[in-house]
Amino acid sequence: MGLYKYQRKLYQQPKKNLGEIWKERLVRWRQEPVSVKIDRPTRLDRARSLGYKAKQGIIMVRQRVIRGGRMRPKASMGRRRPKTSRRTLILDKSYQQVAEERAQRNYKNLNVLNSYEIMKDGRYYWFEVILFDPSHPSIKKDKQLGRLCTSKHTGRVFRGLTASGRRSRGLLKKGKGAEKIRKHH
Repeated sequence: MGLYKYQRKLYQQPKKNLGEIWKERLVRWRQEPVSVKIDRPTRLDRARSLGYKAKQGIIMVRQRVIRGGRMRPKASMGRRRPKTSRRTLILDKSYQQVAEERAQRNYKNLNVLNSYEIMKDGRYYWFEVILFDPSHPSIKKDKQLGRLCTSKHTGRVFRGLTASGRRSRGLLKKGKGAEKIRKHH
């Protein structure tokens, strides 16, 4: 087995397989800011499969997203029926897409390539977001990334063009019933 296969196996059950490293990371990451620029990906196998390359013009950001908060705030009860006061919202966005959008807002001159989940606990999700600089010469020359450097691809995360955005729009599901996955309100 190669290195990536071992890494993939470790992260199938991170709490059990990583043990103390997992706990130390959680403690450290909870104290860090919401968006943290990191030198290299935590999961190299996953990052490489999503298009990461160790070259100038590509950066990694660890983005934290708080879990929950999808319920409407309670209305002030002035002659209203309490039955309808609190409804749970069904959002079309995943936590991953929210993390990508927040990373994009923090780094306005970069574009989001892709992202993946690295850890979660009872309160937070952590995602690693791969961002690239569309004006960097090494990115423009790259065969895979060069096509994303046009002005047509700026702000692609806000239009649901990344993998998580396409998944939430129902475009990545294949097979019978795929046409009914998108809820229309």
